Amino acid sequence: MRSAIPVLGFAAFSGTGKTTLLTKLIPALKNKEIHVAVIKHAHHNFDIDKPGKDSYQIREAGAEEIIIASAKMMALMRKHHDGLIEPELQPLIQRLDTSNIDLILVEGFKHENFPKIELNRAELGPPTLFKEDPHIIAIASDKTDSHADMPLVLDINNIPAMVEFIEQFIFSWNS
Repeated sequence: MRSAIPVLGFAAFSGTGKTTLLTKLIPALKNKEIHVAVIKHAHHNFDIDKPGKDSYQIREAGAEEIIIASAKMMALMRKHHDGLIEPELQPLIQRLDTSNIDLILVEGFKHENFPKIELNRAELGPPTLFKEDPHIIAIASDKTDSHADMPLVLDINNIPAMVEFIEQFIFSWNS
């Protein structure tokens, strides 16, 4: 993975709480003046536009790409004609304007090679991704009993400690 900006992923099976964790981490990082971009992988068809809106009608009329822009926000939508091709992380990172970004957080893309934290909930069973993925640098879990074969285990409910870990990650990336 090539990036001048630190890239840290959150990998887990669906329903583990990746988005929930990110919505807690992002404001805590922002309070530390760490500016964050997020790339999220969706395993299903999704739409960010609403039927009846001008941009929706333009896309449905056949536009291949649409940029919607205002003073506060910009969005690019591009149709993929081959629904079987999964997006790759590197080209998505290259699309980001990193001039004001300190950290790129990634939700998903668990099979790509970049530093990741595996999320784990005790009721879902023991963590498993780290056994096959040497890029998992820590496990965030609600059960912090560490086992010898696991990497560092973080308390998924201790946001300040997770932010501290991320700050150290950013520092080591930039060293």
